[in-house]
Amino acid sequence: MQNPPSRPKGDRTREAKEIEVASLIGSEREVVLLHRGERYRLRVTANGKLILTK
Repeated sequence: MQNPPSRPKGDRTREAKEIEVASLIGSEREVVLLHRGERYRLRVTANGKLILTK
């Protein structure tokens, strides 16, 4: 049995949890996220892109 291909240390791409943006934002265009006491705004632009600002 072969070992899976190695990934660079710290690469957690496969382990990352996937969350649909719509489940966070709902029908709104933005949401405020709290991280370590800091507030971040996640916005959906008119073109459907995401912008995260502090």
